[in-house]
Amino acid sequence: MEKRTWHDFFTEQDKRHDELWGKQSLNGFGEKPVLVLIDMYYSVVGLKREDIFESMKLWPMSTGLDGWAAIDKTVELLASARKNGIPVIHVKGMNSGINHWTKGSRRGRAKTGLTPEMIEKGRQIVDEVKPIPGEIIIEKAAASAFHGTPLLFQLISLNADTVICAGETTSGCVRASVVDGATYRFQMGVVEECVYDRTQSSHYMNLYDMHQKYADVIGLDYAVDYFDQIGAAKKEKVEA
Repeated sequence: MEKRTWHDFFTEQDKRHDELWGKQSLNGFGEKPVLVLIDMYYSVVGLKREDIFESMKLWPMSTGLDGWAAIDKTVELLASARKNGIPVIHVKGMNSGINHWTKGSRRGRAKTGLTPEMIEKGRQIVDEVKPIPGEIIIEKAAASAFHGTPLLFQLISLNADTVICAGETTSGCVRASVVDGATYRFQMGVVEECVYDRTQSSHYMNLYDMHQKYADVIGLDYAVDYFDQIGAAKKEKVEA
């Protein structure tokens, strides 16, 4: 297999283990995909495009420029899904995680400097990937998009066999959702350029772990080609 981004974070033992036991081919996807966008709201990127450490001064949970880069790629992914009639589900946290900033012992969480208006803005899905009429919005109270939400029932009603994921964080809500989706026996996909995290090592090693165990981690081009194939197949059925 070609070298992937996560290989730069391997120890020598990891490299050897991956050569002997690493995933050699994709599991593949089905004929009924759904695109699920997870936690893509302003509080995790800030209102301006700036370096993560600058952004964190006002938005402690920010992923900075990495987050914005992933959102820009998600714009392409989302456009492809919509063009090809792939159902889109937007998942966001109840109150979008703002309440976490004033709880616990993590340094700096209580000193946000955010006005009530900014807090409300932080709860909104970023305009670049905001839902359009007909797309489902689900709120969650835990990391996984499945836990305590109607996501599973929505996927069943859509007769879905495949869930393609984008959003944040790679090591948190995306991973939790992917593990639960695999547990429910959906074919899971993660679009590498469209997921993001606050720490690079967590991002890349969780991509690796999901790819090995629970999902196919694919590139944006692969995902767009897959959606195009699904769209073409739908068009053929309609014309037949």
